[in-house]
Amino acid sequence: MKQAEFERQHQQLWLALTTQFDLLERGRPLDEPSLDAFPSAYRQLCQHLALAESRGYSGQLIDQLHQLALRGHQQLYRHHSTLLGRLLGFITGGFARSVREQWRYLLAASLLFYGSLLGMAALVYAFPDLVYSILPPDQVAQMEQMYDPDASRLGRFAERGAGDDWLMFGYYVMNNIGIAFQTFASGLLFGLGTLFFLLFNGLTIGAVAGHLSGIGYHLPFWSFVIGHGAFELTAITLAGAAGLQLGVALLAPGRMTRGDALRQSARQAIRLVGGAIVFLLIAAFVEAYWSSMTLSSPTIKFIVGALLWLLVAAYFSFAGRSRHAAD
Repeated sequence: MKQAEFERQHQQLWLALTTQFDLLERGRPLDEPSLDAFPSAYRQLCQHLALAESRGYSGQLIDQLHQLALRGHQQLYRHHSTLLGRLLGFITGGFARSVREQWRYLLAASLLFYGSLLGMAALVYAFPDLVYSILPPDQVAQMEQMYDPDASRLGRFAERGAGDDWLMFGYYVMNNIGIAFQTFASGLLFGLGTLFFLLFNGLTIGAVAGHLSGIGYHLPFWSFVIGHGAFELTAITLAGAAGLQLGVALLAPGRMTRGDALRQSARQAIRLVGGAIVFLLIAAFVEAYWSSMTLSSPTIKFIVGALLWLLVAAYFSFAGRSRHAAD
C-alpha cells in the first residue's frame, strides 16, 4: 500500500487519538465510549507504527506515529488508578448523563412507584382499615412503635442507643440494596417482575404513610423519611428504570436478536444500577445517623430534607453537562 493511501485510510483515527491525548494531558477525563475504546485504538496505533516502519514509509510519518504512540503509552500506563478515575468520572457526571439519556424509563418507573404510593396513602388515610389488606396486624403495630412520637429514636432499632448506629447503617445497606437488586434483576422476566416490585413497594410504603398520618404520627414519620428518601426512593425508581429497560429489550428487540438486544440494554441499565447503589449507600448513612435522631425538631428535618431533594434534582439536571458539551 502506498503511503498516501495508508495515511488517508487511518488519518481519522490518528486525529481522534491526538484530541484525546490533548484532553488527558490537560487533566480532562474522556467520556465513557471514548474511554472504553481507548485500549483498542491504542493497539491499532501501534500496529500502524509497525507497518510504517516495515514498509519504509517516510521518516516524518514514522516520527509522527512514534510520538503519538509514546503519548498513548504514557496515558495508558500512567501511575494513578484508571479505575478510580473512571469511578470519579462516573459519579461526577457520567451517572447523571446516563439518567438523562434513559429518562423515558425513569419516568415510567416513577409513575408506577410514586403513583401507587400516593394513591394507596390517600386510600388508607380515608379508609383506615384498608391498611390491613396490605400489611399484617403485627407489622402495623411494629410501624406504630417505630414512629411513636414519644420514642427516643425513630425507625428500626429504636430501642438501641446512639452508639449502635452502625448496626442500623449495615441493616439499611443490605436491605435497600436487596430491594434494588430484586427490582432490577426481575426485569429479565420480560419486565413483569420489575412492575411487580415497583407496585409492591409503592403500595406498602403508601399504606404505612397513610396509616401513620391517620393516627397522628405524621410528624415523626414524614420528618424521618424526607431526608434519606431523596436518595432511597430515587434509587428504587432508578433500579426500576433499569429493570424496565431489560424487559423492553426482551419484548421488543427490533431487528436484533433478543440476546443482542438484552446485552446492549444491560450495558446501559447497569450504569443506572451502579448509580442507584451509590445513592443507597448515601441513604443508609443519612437514615442511620440523621433521620433516626429526635434531638432535631421536625422543622429542621423538613428543611434539610427539602434541601437534599433539591440537591438530587440539581445533580441530575446539571452534572456532566459542561464536559459533555466540551466533548
